[in-house]
Amino acid sequence: MKSDPPRLRGADFLYYAAYFDRMPTMNEKIFKTLEFDKVLSMLAEEASSEAGRARCLALKPQVSKTEIEKLGTQTEDALQRAFRETPPEFRAVKDFKSLTIALEAEAILGMGELLSLAYFLENTGQVKQYGASREEADSLTPFFEILDPVRGLSTEILRCIADPETMYDDASPELKRIRQGIGRAEEKVRSELTRIVNNSREFLQDAVVTMRNDRFCIPVKAEYAKQLPGMVHDTSGSGSTYFIEPASVVNLNNQIRELQIAEKKEMERILQELSIKASAYVEEIRENVRVMIILDVIFAKGRLALKMNAVKPVLREDSCMNLKGARHPLLDPKKVVPIDVSLGEEFDLLVITGPNTGGKTVTLKTVGLLCLMGQAGLHIPAKSLSSITVFTEIYADIGDEQSIEQSLSTFSGHIKSIVEILAHANRRSLCLFDELGAGTDPIEGAALAQAILEDLHRRHIRTLATTHYSELKTYALETEGVENASCEFDVETLKPTYRLIIGLPGKSNAFAIAEKLGIPSQIIKAAEKHIDRRDKGFEDIIAELDKRRAEMEAKSKELEQLEEESGKLKEKLSRQNEKMTSARERILSEANREARELLQEAKRIADEGIKSFRNMDGNTTIRELEDRRARIRKALDKTGNSVVLGEEVETGRKVSPEKLRLGDTVKIVNMGLTGEIVSLPDKKGNCAVMCGSLRTQTKAENLLFIKHAKKQEEAPKRTVATGPSKAMSISPEINLIGMTTDEALFELDKYLDDAYLSGLPSVRIVHGKGSGILRDAVRRRLRKVQYVESFRAGEFGEGDAGVTVAVFRA
Repeated sequence: MKSDPPRLRGADFLYYAAYFDRMPTMNEKIFKTLEFDKVLSMLAEEASSEAGRARCLALKPQVSKTEIEKLGTQTEDALQRAFRETPPEFRAVKDFKSLTIALEAEAILGMGELLSLAYFLENTGQVKQYGASREEADSLTPFFEILDPVRGLSTEILRCIADPETMYDDASPELKRIRQGIGRAEEKVRSELTRIVNNSREFLQDAVVTMRNDRFCIPVKAEYAKQLPGMVHDTSGSGSTYFIEPASVVNLNNQIRELQIAEKKEMERILQELSIKASAYVEEIRENVRVMIILDVIFAKGRLALKMNAVKPVLREDSCMNLKGARHPLLDPKKVVPIDVSLGEEFDLLVITGPNTGGKTVTLKTVGLLCLMGQAGLHIPAKSLSSITVFTEIYADIGDEQSIEQSLSTFSGHIKSIVEILAHANRRSLCLFDELGAGTDPIEGAALAQAILEDLHRRHIRTLATTHYSELKTYALETEGVENASCEFDVETLKPTYRLIIGLPGKSNAFAIAEKLGIPSQIIKAAEKHIDRRDKGFEDIIAELDKRRAEMEAKSKELEQLEEESGKLKEKLSRQNEKMTSARERILSEANREARELLQEAKRIADEGIKSFRNMDGNTTIRELEDRRARIRKALDKTGNSVVLGEEVETGRKVSPEKLRLGDTVKIVNMGLTGEIVSLPDKKGNCAVMCGSLRTQTKAENLLFIKHAKKQEEAPKRTVATGPSKAMSISPEINLIGMTTDEALFELDKYLDDAYLSGLPSVRIVHGKGSGILRDAVRRRLRKVQYVESFRAGEFGEGDAGVTVAVFRA
């Protein structure tokens, strides 16, 4: 009896809510203004399935702190899993809505639909297995537990269906019987037609057998058509050829047609049976689809966080935010300048000033966009411990608000937008204004801008505004809870640095920029006379403060560099000391072990020598004594050479991959094994080392060079057992039938190594026909074995499709 899979219930239903639009979110106009839609497009590129990509594009920022915290934790757990193991793929995930509706209506699914369902269920099983590989539970564990791969259903579908157009003969005994009957009848038809063709070549246009209207025919010249009794099924375009079904094969063709009709009916019956089985699991399929789409989105968030080098923001409840090293996600990470922005702790209104193209607008968009990302459960490109708060709405008046359709000027467009913001903003809102009050008379514009900011400040609404007005700089200096900030500008190079400096108002630098660009100095001096003395003094004070700030920052940066270098040196010395201690202990341990082994070997040889001499009889000649002594000496010398070899291994040197040669003796450092190079490093630095009878793949960087091959030009490409015993003990065939895929591949790997080393030129691998899963797994593995030159399916008499013949490299 089928048991019900676990379900998400109660509060856990929020897991689904954020992904299927069942929670309230903020207005969508802000998404385009702050380019949140472009971030979602980047997220969609990281998803594996079309359904996952569509869900990524529909993602919305949430306004529930609990939900935001859950979403952020899911992204963090996906990121942590990605660090330890490659995330799963969700390529087989589709929207099976129409399929499940058809199953509920007891419709018969086609082979393509059933195959897609089987692939999806297999993908579900792979994802579930990936989730089970982690011993400690995390926020993603409930999703993995819900998944039900319905393995019996997918296995049965894959047993019956080969591809969207083909059903296996073994799908049912009846289908196999019918197809065998078709095969026998077709063979009889071909035999009869071949006889007719051979006896009537002068009547035929070509000595071939062809098909017309699903009937076997032969092409007869028009003038001889009446001389060959049978049915005409077609003629050539020129009329010179008649395609005739000879009377002698009509009954056989009829028999084939009847069997084909029976075959079609049997296939429809099998499809109906599979569809009925699938209909019993409609709810499991729907649940799997929902969860797999959610997991695809979550892992896409994790991959995007990894690509952006992003972090999970701290979610605060006190309406404060503090972004450290924040970067705009759409700008080149190699060029973007990180900024530090805080709001809500000491001030809730920030006035940003500075020259044009200095990064003021980018600062506004960065703050707003990172808040949207954080509230959508995405990690933000910033430093660790950056914090955000939950805003129910984010409003922005950024860019040109001119509207031709409504006959609005730029100023009118901005005012219309500001009116809407003032009417709806509250303490849980974030307001962003770019060039507030611009587009009209400077005096009136500055006064209006200050009045707007005063209203927002009085209502404790978090606000960032950029401006050129000096009046707003003064307002920020004189008003508690309001702070100045400036975007740094290098007057010498006439380029912005894009650094945000909180606490210092910015200069417009109009005169300095104009003079650098070529305006005559007398005109600059004349312009300065038109500036109010108080304004000029204010700008001079700002310039002096900015100069001192730059000097202090330079000194502070120099001290930080010195401290960092000192720390690195200390850490380097500590690591070197640890390595030396570890290496000394390892060398001593290895030397002691080898010494014990060598002493035991020497003792064994000496014992054998003594025993041999004691057993000599009086007939032993001097020559025989000398021969025995020489053999013992040779054995002891070999033991002595092992001591030298051991020292060479320990004192071996690293060698460049391009200097390695076939047959060179090397040591695999991380495995403690010594062997010979049998495959030179490839482009990735991977090579093969033969350690006794064990062939090992390793990186060239893990090798210590011991000695070159005795004859480098004749270095063997293949180490083969020289005695007959090894080859005779290895069977030229391995039978994998009845094993699971993992068991079969494990046995296959061992068998191939033994067979290759024994000198066999080729081997037969018996895997059976079945559903083809084991056969495909075997052939995928053979493609990866470097010493397998080629492989093919068995021929008639070799086992047909149930056998694969592998040929080794010479």
